[in-house]
Amino acid sequence: MGPQSLRAERPVVVNGEQRGRQPNRQRPGNKSLNRPDAPNAPGLAARMAAARLLAATIDARTPLDGLTDHEHGHPQFRALDMRDRGLVRAILATALRHRVTIGKLLSRRLEKPLPANATALSHILNVAAAQILFLDVPDSAAVDLAVTHAKSDPRTVRFSGLVNGVLRTLVRAKDAELPAMLAETADAPEWFVERLTTAYGAEQAGNILAAHRLESPVDFTVKSDPEKWAGELDGIVLPTGAVRIEKLSGPVAELPGYADGAWWVQDAAAALPARLFGDIEGKRVADLCAAPGGKTAQLVLAGANVVAVEASKNRLARLSVNLERLGLQAETVNADLLTYEPAELFDAVLLDAPCSSTGTVRRHPDVLWTKQPADISKLAGVQRKLLDGAVKLVKPGGRIVFSNCSLDPEEGEALVAAFLADHKGKVELDPVRPGEVAGIDEFVTADGFLRTTPAGLDLGNPAISGLDGFFAARLCRVA
Repeated sequence: MGPQSLRAERPVVVNGEQRGRQPNRQRPGNKSLNRPDAPNAPGLAARMAAARLLAATIDARTPLDGLTDHEHGHPQFRALDMRDRGLVRAILATALRHRVTIGKLLSRRLEKPLPANATALSHILNVAAAQILFLDVPDSAAVDLAVTHAKSDPRTVRFSGLVNGVLRTLVRAKDAELPAMLAETADAPEWFVERLTTAYGAEQAGNILAAHRLESPVDFTVKSDPEKWAGELDGIVLPTGAVRIEKLSGPVAELPGYADGAWWVQDAAAALPARLFGDIEGKRVADLCAAPGGKTAQLVLAGANVVAVEASKNRLARLSVNLERLGLQAETVNADLLTYEPAELFDAVLLDAPCSSTGTVRRHPDVLWTKQPADISKLAGVQRKLLDGAVKLVKPGGRIVFSNCSLDPEEGEALVAAFLADHKGKVELDPVRPGEVAGIDEFVTADGFLRTTPAGLDLGNPAISGLDGFFAARLCRVA
């Protein structure tokens, strides 16, 4: 659809069917949405918020977590009640998780693509299509609220007929077209598919992309007795010792054991790097970039004297609150790692570095739409500087574990290989070996790295599907 066909006086053509503007036509069972107070229709505020936040994510590349934070999120989100906030989160996660599939099915309803400046219209259509195709929302509600939304926005009021026509044809065609489209489509930007295929091969890349379409399960690290807590939380114990449930039954703070500090939420993959140190009881260990504190808690629980270093005061405060709930103690330091100078060197250092987070797409589907290849290279450069600084903080003979939640080798295997080449004679790889940590053998690479991916044995069962994408390398300072 070219710019000329967006003019109000021209009819809209949807798959050969002419549709003009019909601002006053009432449909049976929908009279209330056409009254003067239609902008106050039940459910409309949630759809409008979803479209606004989708725009912020796609157009401004704003991370979704910040937008949907209950205390500091977008004002339009915070104005909603908790039930509508949950709906907005579900719509956004679905619209992002299936963005390519949704886009292609919408395009089939149009004779020409929407012009680049029709972003508001595009987001209204995507929000509605996510509900029609994937969510348990009545089709009529999704269509009617989208039409009302279009009428309420000066940028899209002229195109309410288009919205109505496109979405109603989508409703009629979804059962026939959706399965085939899912089978032939990778719901990810082309650049990510290409990099993933180069790194893992076509088959494994396909498995990872398939896993990204699934809502992620929830993993817990427990202080003790995982079998007991699996029963309490209605979950299973993974081979790594983490407890996994398929879906939360309510707020985390209301689950058994939360108030007692018996566990904390932590993906099973994120719990692995801290276990690569071996016996650290009584040793002085630094956790760098430590917030929100899951790895700090693991190290304390293992008996180490832990110093948690974090550059952000707010994140460090959050770490302290988390440790207090768990009844664990660690020294906390607010410092920039690149300028941090401890009074004495550490026996071991854990650096879980900031990264592109492409390993967490299942739980953060906005990552693929807020990041670009240039971001990966930039973040790899930051990680390299942090690793150069981290190695200076450990005693000769001490271990350094470097990790991140990226699937990209530029932030993992390639980065460590270049680091070791530049520090030859000073730092060596301390290979991770099968059998040394329970449940990790399948994740140990031939080079002695740890590499997990979301691709599990049964992608149809989130309870036993793969882990977050994670990379870890264990190093030893020799001089």
